[in-house]
Amino acid sequence: MKLALIRAKYDPFGGAERFLNSAADALVAQGASPTIITRAWPQSANAAIGHEIVNPRYFTKAGRDKGFARAACALLKANKFDLVQSYERLACCDVFHAVDGVHAEWLAQRKRVQSPLKQFGVRINPHHRYVLEAERQMYHAEKLRAVICISQMVKQDVIRHYGVAPEKLHVIYGSIDTEAFHPRLREEHRQALRKKLRIPMKAPIAIYVGSGFERKGVLGFLLSVAKVNGLGAIVVGRDKHLFQYQAFADSLGLTDRIIFTGGISDVRPYYAASDVFVMPTLYEPFGLVFGEAMACGLPVVASRQSGAADWIEHGVDGFVVDALDTQSIIRSIEAALADPAMGLRGREKVLPYTQAATSAQYASLYRQLLAR
Repeated sequence: MKLALIRAKYDPFGGAERFLNSAADALVAQGASPTIITRAWPQSANAAIGHEIVNPRYFTKAGRDKGFARAACALLKANKFDLVQSYERLACCDVFHAVDGVHAEWLAQRKRVQSPLKQFGVRINPHHRYVLEAERQMYHAEKLRAVICISQMVKQDVIRHYGVAPEKLHVIYGSIDTEAFHPRLREEHRQALRKKLRIPMKAPIAIYVGSGFERKGVLGFLLSVAKVNGLGAIVVGRDKHLFQYQAFADSLGLTDRIIFTGGISDVRPYYAASDVFVMPTLYEPFGLVFGEAMACGLPVVASRQSGAADWIEHGVDGFVVDALDTQSIIRSIEAALADPAMGLRGREKVLPYTQAATSAQYASLYRQLLAR
């Protein structure tokens, strides 16, 4: 069986690609031969994975996406794959894996923190206009047979914005390696990393992990940390406006209480050095970092706008609050720090989400689709 997986920008270590890699593994287990169609193939990628490069010339962001879509659909037509699963919004796919969520919902959430002028700029932005139209055409295409949603939140967003029949929507969560992410990491890394970062051993620490600070709620994180007495903070991740966020943290009096690490290849020692995970994201289709933090035994404060909220029972094994409700975030941080057992209850919640369980769900869906 010839199967195509489409991802314009393939990063073997990206969060979205972890879902893609799980799907590819399940396809191989079914005896299929998947080919990834992408604009570029990084040297760090698995050399055993088949791939096709599609990268027509472009001059704008919208032109880049349009050109890739046209070229990818043309390649599919010429090669006649048995099943096409896309991670881009293409009307020529059989299965759409909604790892990036629903663009229309992201823009709706983003409006909550934008001035009228910025909202106008988004409305006339050619890239956003293209993505919204591509999203609409894909969800209404007769060829679309199934949508893999990475959370119940994404499923409901697809229904609300595009009216897709619920029977086409299949929720498959990402998997968490609960051996790699484990409470015993505290014994291995906590003291050494705190010493390296000059953090007092008894100081409570909140950690945020994620790149793309506007969408993932660093502003709300900083505002909340600043109001919790004695709380230190670690921000792990990249952003092109990093210096602006550092300056804002300084203005809140956080200069001596916060560390911006930049991108980190292995964040586990930083989980081990921390006491609560906080990410009040404006929009996160799932967020594997929530599951990883829970697996490490950290209590988690998540926003309602994150798909990982599916895994959290508010006040029992974590907290779920509105991304812009700073007072609720503050109360949740304080309650999490006061309940050391909360993080261990959270770990129990993620134990069922193994790679084997996830692969079995993919395999079951693919068997149904290929049998048709």
